[in-house]
Amino acid sequence: MIWSAPDFSYEMAAFAQGALFVAGVDEVGRGPLAGPVTAAAVRLNPDAIPPGLNDSKKLTGPRRAILATALWACADVSVAHASVEEIDDLNILRASHLAMRRAVAGLKQAPDHLLIDGNQLPRDLPCGAQTVVAGDALSLSIAAASIVAKVVRDQIMVILAQQHPGYGWETNAGYGTAAHLDALLNLGVTPHHRRSFAPVHKMLYQDKSVSA
Repeated sequence: MIWSAPDFSYEMAAFAQGALFVAGVDEVGRGPLAGPVTAAAVRLNPDAIPPGLNDSKKLTGPRRAILATALWACADVSVAHASVEEIDDLNILRASHLAMRRAVAGLKQAPDHLLIDGNQLPRDLPCGAQTVVAGDALSLSIAAASIVAKVVRDQIMVILAQQHPGYGWETNAGYGTAAHLDALLNLGVTPHHRRSFAPVHKMLYQDKSVSA
């Protein structure tokens, strides 16, 4: 199978329907056991799109960093988060959508159409929107959002790793790798772990059962 790069066709279709300001929205960090979920909204300038935009998962870390820097310089970019507490309180899907709404609200120019990665629209969006399944591989605006969100969240996890060494967050970004799970057993649960996620919840429950 030949994989094609994302293009500007979804954005152009929105412009053809009368939209003036189109932004792509994506999130990163639904799966990890620790750290916030991070969303980005990006409104590209059609005349200054950095070459090489793609699904962040298909890019190397250094390439993502270069593209993120370029996007901050030439596009309208906003990043927002939902905290571990919000994830545990709302559930990860609703927290992801909360982060998306916050990212959209942070754009300098309010958009009138959104391209949302995935198959579910967040509630209470400020304008018209459409979902795009695998949007980070199809839409340049969503790809840009995926890159920015990934770079920012990875930076957050590096900082948290310095505060809580031993879990490997600087390399696993909070995902439940074998090393991370071993560290949970040996070092315990930190304030940055998602208590509603099964491995963390199970460990806390077992600790309470043992102590009881």
